[in-house]
Amino acid sequence: MDYYFFDLDKTLYAYDFRRRLPALAELTGSSQYHLARSWWADGYEARAEVGEWGTADEYLDHFALVTHTRRLSLEEWASARARAMTRIDGSVAALRRASQLGAVSLLSNNPAATAAALPLLVPDVIEILGGNVLVSSSLGAKKPDELAYLRALGAYGIESKDAFFADDSAANCAGAAAVGITAHHFTQLNGVYQTDALLTAIEEFAAR
Repeated sequence: MDYYFFDLDKTLYAYDFRRRLPALAELTGSSQYHLARSWWADGYEARAEVGEWGTADEYLDHFALVTHTRRLSLEEWASARARAMTRIDGSVAALRRASQLGAVSLLSNNPAATAAALPLLVPDVIEILGGNVLVSSSLGAKKPDELAYLRALGAYGIESKDAFFADDSAANCAGAAAVGITAHHFTQLNGVYQTDALLTAIEEFAAR
C-alpha cells in the first residue's frame, strides 16, 4: 500500500507566528518580546520538537516555568495557536484524495502539545488521517534529518519507494528524497498556494 505523508504548517494549514504571539501574550499577561526571547529564541521550542518534554502536560509545565507565566491549559494554548492557522482548502482536498488512493499520515515538526491539540486545531484533518499522526517530538528527530523519515517509514513498516511526502520546505523535501521518498515541494505563486500542482503530484505518484 502507498503512504502519503503531509506536513501541517504552511502545507495543510497556513501558519503565521505573528498572529500567535499576541494571543499568547494576552493569555499569559506577558509581553510578546519576553515570550519570544525566553521560549523560542532561547531554544526551548526546538528542544520540545525533538521530544525533550514528551507529553502536552510536560510541555505546558515547562513553558510556564521558563517564561515565568501562569500555566496554560491545553485548550488555552491551542486557542492561541489556532489564531495563527488558516485552512488551505485545496490542500485538505488533496489529503482527502490521497486517502482514497492509499494511507495518509501527518509528518510534522512539532512538540507534544501540538499533537495533543490537533483535534481542537484541525478536526477536519484528523477525521481524514484516521489516527495516523507523526510529529517530531514522538519520533525523536526533526525534518530534514534523514532519521525522521526513516523512523516514519518504520512506524508503518513501509519502504521508501511506496511513500509520497508533501512539505513547504525545500530542505525537508530534500531530506525525504535522500532516503528514497517521492517528495513534492508545496509552493506559493504570487501568494497563492499551488494546490492543483499538489493534487497532480499525488495522482502521478498513484499512477506510477
